[in-house]
Amino acid sequence: MDVNVPISLVTNDAFREIFQSMSEGILMVDEGGKIVIANPVAELIFGYDKNELTDVMLEELLPERYRGRHINFRKGFNAHPEPRRMGFGRDLTGLKKDGLEVPIEISLSYTKVQGKILVMAFISDISQRKKAEDALKRSEEQLIVYAAELEKKVQSRTEALHKTIQELENEVTERKKAEEEARKSLEKERELNELKTKFVSIASHEFRTPLSTVLSSASLINQYNDRGEKEKVDKHVQRIKSSVNHLTSILNDFLSLGKLEEGVIDINKESIHLKEFVDGVHEELSPVLKPGQTLDIAYETSLNEIYSDPRILRNILFNLISNASKYSDAGKEIVLKFENVDNNFVFSIHDRGIGIPEEDQKHLFDRFFRASNAGNVQGTGLGLNIVRRYIELLEGTISFASEHGKGSIFTVTIPI
Repeated sequence: MDVNVPISLVTNDAFREIFQSMSEGILMVDEGGKIVIANPVAELIFGYDKNELTDVMLEELLPERYRGRHINFRKGFNAHPEPRRMGFGRDLTGLKKDGLEVPIEISLSYTKVQGKILVMAFISDISQRKKAEDALKRSEEQLIVYAAELEKKVQSRTEALHKTIQELENEVTERKKAEEEARKSLEKERELNELKTKFVSIASHEFRTPLSTVLSSASLINQYNDRGEKEKVDKHVQRIKSSVNHLTSILNDFLSLGKLEEGVIDINKESIHLKEFVDGVHEELSPVLKPGQTLDIAYETSLNEIYSDPRILRNILFNLISNASKYSDAGKEIVLKFENVDNNFVFSIHDRGIGIPEEDQKHLFDRFFRASNAGNVQGTGLGLNIVRRYIELLEGTISFASEHGKGSIFTVTIPI
């Protein structure tokens, strides 16, 4: 990799300003594992001086026990690159210049420059968060610290999204040239303005409510703990967990929408053993179902394996089944049916929930749209829009039938 390529890239003023001012550390690494450039936050995380990380091998930032495996992982990523989180469900550590280890979170993305892969690692130092998580088990005071940290992180992500939208608006304005281009630019600008307005409206409500719940429950825990009322303490701990999960779901929706809008989601199909895959989704969804709700699975297909993208297929199933649970009462049955029709793999989700009013059905897959009978059920109005886009990436279709007050059936058809 010619190291002059990324250097010329960052001479773009807008890119350089964003790169240098990001609150996360960023490393850009060539195919051989050599660091081409690092931003100031990355240098701070690993304890290096300005530009000192340039030409350093990435494995030097890992503890010795991880280096051998990481070389194979890096080669595998270069062979099949896709945006991903590293170490989901387990702790990751980096190695600072002074030999000390630091807990980190890493997300990977990539770009191609002159036909070669340039990997981008987004790194966060989570030392403080790890300390807060440990302390959370011991005192109510640390619960408040954790809630404040979460609020700060949400605020930071919201500001970053605002900044991205503003930059896109400016880019659209600058690219107005011919009459046809101007018409298209103005249309896109209008759409982005609507997206920003709706995002601000939803974010201000959907973020504020769970954060208020976290703070109020944290305060009450101290009172109940002093009185030895363990049952009430457990109840408010559960409320905090539920609120944090809700915030995570909202952020995931916005991040998925952003990736779909930017066209950075790649399709990686592979052979999937149907029953094992569905059993895994079922196990993951069980804690989400309301009390007494059941997910009955009917295999009316001769297919034992299908060829598709398991990550995208999992997101489609998870979203549709979660909706069926969310908009149905406790104790209601949800049915997931699999079939193969002609040369298509077909699955459908049947629920006995509140249904969708007829006048709302034509808008069901619109961004930010929520049916008039959704009431106080939490949601951003993005889920079905994201599902439809995922299905289109698989060259499939989605349809539904619903009756207000009696339930809905969503059917997904994907070519085999």
